[in-house]
Amino acid sequence: MSEESGGRKNLRMPEDDEVFATVTNMLGANRVKVRCADGEERTARIPGKMQKRIWIREDDVVLVEPWDWQDEKADITWRYEKSDADQLRREGHIQ
Repeated sequence: MSEESGGRKNLRMPEDDEVFATVTNMLGANRVKVRCADGEERTARIPGKMQKRIWIREDDVVLVEPWDWQDEKADITWRYEKSDADQLRREGHIQ
């Protein structure tokens, strides 16, 4: 179903330890600063399997998985398209 027909897409939702986050700053060296839905600001790492395949920019909505041993750092696990992020906002999952 396309967005034009008024359909709703089934989107990937957070699993286990994952949280929604918004990219606030590009740091370079495959790292970004994100503001997580739990109120924390973290440094997130773009994993190798996403580099050069999925481009991440400021204001993108992503899923991150905070590290167990360092809570101020995280790994990015998923990036939402703009239309998908708009749907998440409409449904109240993110601000």
